[in-house]
Amino acid sequence: MRQKIITLILWAISVSAYAQQNGTLLKSQLPKIYIDEEISLHFLSPEPIQYVDISTDNMIGDIPLESVFRVKAIRDSVSNLNGYNKSLGVVTIVGQKFIAQYDLWYAHDERQLKTQIEILPIHTSPLEVGKIPMSDQELRYFSIEAFKRKKKDKITKSSQYGISGQVNRIYTVDDYIFLDISFTNKTNLKFDLDQLRFKIEDKRIVKATNVQSIEIEPEYQLFTPKSFEKKYRNIYAFKKFTFPNSKVFTIELSESQISGRTLSLEVKYADLLAADTL
Repeated sequence: MRQKIITLILWAISVSAYAQQNGTLLKSQLPKIYIDEEISLHFLSPEPIQYVDISTDNMIGDIPLESVFRVKAIRDSVSNLNGYNKSLGVVTIVGQKFIAQYDLWYAHDERQLKTQIEILPIHTSPLEVGKIPMSDQELRYFSIEAFKRKKKDKITKSSQYGISGQVNRIYTVDDYIFLDISFTNKTNLKFDLDQLRFKIEDKRIVKATNVQSIEIEPEYQLFTPKSFEKKYRNIYAFKKFTFPNSKVFTIELSESQISGRTLSLEVKYADLLAADTL
Protein backbone atom coordinates (compact mmCIF):
# COMPACT_ATOMS: atom_id res chain seq x y z
CA MET A 1 0.00 0.00 0.00
CA ARG A 2 2.79 2.40 0.91
CA GLN A 3 4.58 1.67 -2.35
CA LYS A 4 1.36 2.37 -4.25
CA ILE A 5 0.95 5.74 -2.57
CA ILE A 6 4.55 6.68 -3.39
CA THR A 7 3.97 5.67 -7.01
CA LEU A 8 0.86 7.87 -7.22
CA ILE A 9 2.74 10.85 -5.74
CA LEU A 10 5.58 10.46 -8.23
CA TRP A 11 3.06 10.20 -11.07
CA ALA A 12 1.34 13.43 -9.96
CA ILE A 13 4.69 15.24 -9.78
CA SER A 14 5.67 14.04 -13.25
CA VAL A 15 2.34 15.16 -14.73
CA SER A 16 2.72 18.62 -13.14
CA ALA A 17 6.32 18.92 -14.36
CA TYR A 18 5.30 17.85 -17.87
CA ALA A 19 2.58 20.51 -17.98
CA GLN A 20 4.97 23.22 -16.80
CA GLN A 21 7.65 22.21 -19.29
CA ASN A 22 5.13 22.41 -22.13
CA GLY A 23 3.90 25.83 -21.03
CA THR A 24 0.40 24.60 -20.19
CA LEU A 25 -1.70 24.67 -17.06
CA LEU A 26 -4.73 22.44 -16.56
CA LYS A 27 -7.86 23.68 -14.80
CA SER A 28 -7.54 20.74 -12.41
CA GLN A 29 -4.17 22.15 -11.31
CA LEU A 30 -5.58 25.55 -10.34
CA PRO A 31 -6.06 26.43 -6.67
CA LYS A 32 -9.72 25.84 -5.73
CA ILE A 33 -11.33 28.75 -3.85
CA TYR A 34 -14.90 28.81 -2.48
CA ILE A 35 -17.14 31.88 -2.70
CA ASP A 36 -20.83 32.75 -2.35
CA GLU A 37 -23.23 35.62 -3.04
CA GLU A 38 -23.08 37.08 0.47
CA ILE A 39 -19.35 37.56 1.05
CA SER A 40 -16.88 39.37 -1.20
CA LEU A 41 -13.53 37.71 -1.73
CA HIS A 42 -10.49 39.98 -2.02
CA PHE A 43 -7.31 38.92 -3.83
CA LEU A 44 -4.26 40.81 -2.53
CA SER A 45 -1.60 41.30 -5.17
CA PRO A 46 2.10 41.97 -4.39
CA GLU A 47 2.15 44.52 -7.24
CA PRO A 48 -0.36 46.68 -9.15
CA ILE A 49 -2.94 44.66 -11.08
CA GLN A 50 -2.89 45.33 -14.82
CA TYR A 51 -5.71 43.08 -16.04
CA VAL A 52 -8.41 40.73 -14.72
CA ASP A 53 -10.61 38.19 -16.53
CA ILE A 54 -13.70 36.41 -15.16
CA SER A 55 -14.43 33.45 -17.43
CA THR A 56 -18.20 33.19 -16.81
CA ASP A 57 -21.22 35.35 -15.99
CA ASN A 58 -21.63 33.61 -12.63
CA MET A 59 -19.44 36.19 -10.86
CA ILE A 60 -18.86 39.92 -10.76
CA GLY A 61 -15.68 41.71 -9.75
CA ASP A 62 -13.78 44.97 -9.77
CA ILE A 63 -10.44 46.52 -8.78
CA PRO A 64 -11.18 48.97 -5.91
CA LEU A 65 -7.44 49.51 -5.31
CA GLU A 66 -4.56 48.98 -7.71
CA SER A 67 -3.36 45.91 -5.78
CA VAL A 68 -6.76 44.48 -4.79
CA PHE A 69 -9.24 42.47 -6.88
CA ARG A 70 -12.73 41.95 -5.41
CA VAL A 71 -15.08 39.20 -6.61
CA LYS A 72 -18.48 37.81 -5.55
CA ALA A 73 -20.90 35.18 -6.88
CA ILE A 74 -24.07 36.53 -8.53
CA ARG A 75 -27.19 35.56 -6.56
CA ASP A 76 -29.29 34.57 -9.60
CA SER A 77 -26.52 32.32 -10.88
CA VAL A 78 -26.18 30.30 -7.69
CA SER A 79 -29.82 30.23 -6.53
CA ASN A 80 -30.33 26.71 -7.94
CA LEU A 81 -27.14 25.29 -6.45
CA ASN A 82 -27.14 23.24 -3.29
CA GLY A 83 -23.76 22.85 -1.58
CA TYR A 84 -20.54 23.39 -3.41
CA ASN A 85 -20.36 20.82 -6.18
CA LYS A 86 -20.07 23.19 -9.12
CA SER A 87 -17.29 25.41 -10.44
CA LEU A 88 -18.41 28.97 -11.14
CA GLY A 89 -15.48 29.68 -13.46
CA VAL A 90 -11.83 30.68 -13.61
CA VAL A 91 -10.48 34.04 -12.50
CA THR A 92 -7.27 35.29 -14.12
CA ILE A 93 -5.25 38.07 -12.48
CA VAL A 94 -2.32 39.71 -14.28
CA GLY A 95 0.22 41.89 -12.49
CA GLN A 96 3.23 43.69 -13.87
CA LYS A 97 5.38 40.56 -13.86
CA PHE A 98 3.05 37.61 -13.19
CA ILE A 99 -0.16 35.87 -14.16
CA ALA A 100 -2.23 33.91 -11.61
CA GLN A 101 -5.37 31.80 -12.10
CA TYR A 102 -7.88 30.38 -9.64
CA ASP A 103 -10.83 27.99 -9.97
CA LEU A 104 -13.73 29.51 -8.00
CA TRP A 105 -16.45 27.21 -6.64
CA TYR A 106 -19.74 27.96 -4.93
CA ALA A 107 -20.05 27.12 -1.23
CA HIS A 108 -22.96 27.75 1.14
CA ASP A 109 -21.01 26.61 4.18
CA GLU A 110 -19.32 29.66 5.76
CA ARG A 111 -16.57 27.42 7.10
CA GLN A 112 -15.37 27.01 3.52
CA LEU A 113 -15.41 30.72 2.72
CA LYS A 114 -12.48 33.12 2.84
CA THR A 115 -12.64 36.89 2.75
CA GLN A 116 -9.15 37.47 1.38
CA ILE A 117 -6.49 35.53 -0.52
CA GLU A 118 -2.88 36.59 -0.86
CA ILE A 119 -1.46 35.88 -4.31
CA LEU A 120 1.59 33.76 -3.57
CA PRO A 121 4.55 33.09 -5.91
CA ILE A 122 3.69 29.38 -5.99
CA HIS A 123 0.40 30.23 -7.75
CA THR A 124 1.91 32.56 -10.36
CA SER A 125 3.79 32.28 -13.64
CA PRO A 126 6.20 34.92 -15.01
CA LEU A 127 4.93 37.01 -17.90
CA GLU A 128 8.27 37.55 -19.63
CA VAL A 129 11.23 35.36 -20.39
CA GLY A 130 14.71 36.79 -20.04
CA LYS A 131 15.22 40.30 -18.69
CA ILE A 132 12.10 41.15 -16.69
CA PRO A 133 11.31 44.83 -15.95
CA MET A 134 11.15 45.80 -12.30
CA SER A 135 7.74 46.05 -10.71
CA ASP A 136 6.65 49.14 -8.78
CA GLN A 137 7.24 47.17 -5.58
CA GLU A 138 10.87 46.51 -6.56
CA LEU A 139 11.42 50.10 -7.70
CA ARG A 140 10.06 51.32 -4.37
CA TYR A 141 12.35 48.96 -2.46
CA PHE A 142 15.51 50.19 -4.22
CA SER A 143 14.34 53.83 -3.97
CA ILE A 144 13.99 53.45 -0.21
CA GLU A 145 17.43 51.85 -0.05
CA ALA A 146 18.87 54.82 -1.94
CA PHE A 147 17.04 57.28 0.31
CA LYS A 148 18.41 55.62 3.47
CA ARG A 149 22.00 56.02 2.33
CA LYS A 150 23.99 59.06 3.34
CA LYS A 151 24.45 61.89 0.89
CA LYS A 152 27.72 61.92 -0.99
CA ASP A 153 29.66 64.92 -2.22
CA LYS A 154 27.28 66.70 -4.57
CA ILE A 155 27.56 65.68 -8.21
CA THR A 156 26.13 68.92 -9.52
CA LYS A 157 24.57 71.99 -7.92
CA SER A 158 22.73 75.14 -8.97
CA SER A 159 21.08 78.13 -7.22
CA GLN A 160 18.61 80.78 -8.31
CA TYR A 161 15.91 82.96 -6.68
CA GLY A 162 16.83 81.65 -3.24
CA ILE A 163 16.34 78.04 -4.36
CA SER A 164 19.27 75.65 -4.56
CA GLY A 165 19.26 72.12 -5.89
CA GLN A 166 21.76 69.33 -6.17
CA VAL A 167 22.14 65.76 -7.33
CA ASN A 168 23.41 63.92 -4.28
CA ARG A 169 24.12 60.50 -5.71
CA ILE A 170 23.45 58.32 -8.75
CA TYR A 171 22.89 54.57 -8.48
CA THR A 172 22.37 51.73 -10.91
CA VAL A 173 20.52 48.44 -10.47
CA ASP A 174 20.37 46.15 -13.52
CA ASP A 175 18.95 48.30 -16.33
CA TYR A 176 17.77 51.12 -14.06
CA ILE A 177 19.25 54.43 -12.94
CA PHE A 178 18.26 55.99 -9.59
CA LEU A 179 18.82 59.71 -8.97
CA ASP A 180 18.99 61.13 -5.44
CA ILE A 181 18.00 64.80 -5.80
CA SER A 182 17.41 67.46 -3.13
CA PHE A 183 16.32 71.11 -3.10
CA THR A 184 16.61 73.81 -0.44
CA ASN A 185 14.41 76.88 -0.15
CA LYS A 186 16.31 79.73 1.53
CA THR A 187 13.39 82.15 1.27
CA ASN A 188 10.33 82.54 3.47
CA LEU A 189 8.01 81.75 0.56
CA LYS A 190 6.76 78.18 0.29
CA PHE A 191 7.68 76.58 -3.03
CA ASP A 192 4.62 75.13 -4.80
CA LEU A 193 5.78 72.38 -7.13
CA ASP A 194 4.53 72.55 -10.69
CA GLN A 195 6.69 69.87 -12.26
CA LEU A 196 10.15 68.38 -12.38
CA ARG A 197 11.20 67.67 -15.96
CA PHE A 198 14.09 65.53 -17.16
CA LYS A 199 15.59 66.11 -20.59
CA ILE A 200 18.55 65.21 -22.77
CA GLU A 201 19.61 68.42 -24.50
CA ASP A 202 22.42 69.85 -26.56
CA LYS A 203 25.13 71.50 -24.51
CA ARG A 204 24.71 75.24 -24.31
CA ILE A 205 26.52 76.85 -27.22
CA VAL A 206 26.74 80.60 -27.74
CA LYS A 207 24.41 81.78 -30.55
CA ALA A 208 23.06 78.29 -31.11
CA THR A 209 19.91 78.42 -33.24
CA ASN A 210 18.66 74.83 -33.13
CA VAL A 211 18.61 73.09 -29.78
CA GLN A 212 17.35 69.52 -29.72
CA SER A 213 15.63 68.28 -26.55
CA ILE A 214 14.35 64.82 -25.64
CA GLU A 215 12.20 64.53 -22.53
CA ILE A 216 12.51 61.40 -20.37
CA GLU A 217 9.81 60.28 -17.96
CA PRO A 218 10.86 58.55 -14.73
CA GLU A 219 9.55 55.03 -14.23
CA TYR A 220 9.02 55.71 -10.53
CA GLN A 221 9.43 58.41 -7.89
CA LEU A 222 9.47 57.74 -4.17
CA PHE A 223 7.47 60.77 -2.99
CA THR A 224 4.83 62.96 -4.68
CA PRO A 225 4.69 66.22 -2.68
CA LYS A 226 2.84 69.29 -3.91
CA SER A 227 5.04 71.82 -2.12
CA PHE A 228 7.91 72.25 0.30
CA GLU A 229 8.88 75.00 2.72
CA LYS A 230 12.59 74.52 3.36
CA LYS A 231 13.90 71.16 2.17
CA TYR A 232 12.81 68.56 -0.37
CA ARG A 233 14.54 65.32 -1.27
CA ASN A 234 13.36 62.57 -3.58
CA ILE A 235 14.49 59.49 -5.50
CA TYR A 236 13.70 59.08 -9.21
CA ALA A 237 14.10 55.83 -11.14
CA PHE A 238 14.68 55.64 -14.91
CA LYS A 239 15.18 52.91 -17.44
CA LYS A 240 18.81 52.95 -18.56
CA PHE A 241 19.57 55.63 -21.13
CA THR A 242 22.71 56.94 -22.84
CA PHE A 243 23.63 60.13 -24.67
CA PRO A 244 26.74 61.45 -26.49
CA ASN A 245 29.25 63.94 -25.09
CA SER A 246 27.66 66.68 -27.16
CA LYS A 247 24.56 66.51 -24.98
CA VAL A 248 23.75 66.88 -21.30
CA PHE A 249 21.07 65.51 -18.98
CA THR A 250 19.09 68.39 -17.45
CA ILE A 251 16.73 68.51 -14.48
CA GLU A 252 14.28 71.43 -14.47
CA LEU A 253 12.32 72.43 -11.37
CA SER A 254 9.45 74.87 -11.86
CA GLU A 255 6.94 76.54 -9.55
CA SER A 256 3.19 76.51 -10.22
CA GLN A 257 2.66 80.26 -10.53
CA ILE A 258 2.59 82.72 -13.40
CA SER A 259 5.86 84.25 -12.26
CA GLY A 260 7.05 81.04 -10.63
CA ARG A 261 10.66 80.35 -9.80
CA THR A 262 12.64 77.86 -11.89
CA LEU A 263 15.90 76.03 -11.42
CA SER A 264 17.97 73.87 -13.74
CA LEU A 265 20.61 71.22 -12.98
CA GLU A 266 22.94 69.60 -15.49
CA VAL A 267 24.35 66.07 -15.23
CA LYS A 268 27.23 64.95 -17.44
CA TYR A 269 27.34 61.53 -19.01
CA ALA A 270 30.57 60.85 -17.11
CA ASP A 271 28.58 61.25 -13.87
CA LEU A 272 26.19 58.49 -14.98
CA LEU A 273 29.11 56.22 -15.86
CA ALA A 274 30.52 56.77 -12.36
CA ALA A 275 27.25 55.76 -10.66
CA ASP A 276 27.31 53.61 -7.53
CA THR A 277 25.48 50.30 -7.21
CA LEU A 278 22.69 49.59 -4.73
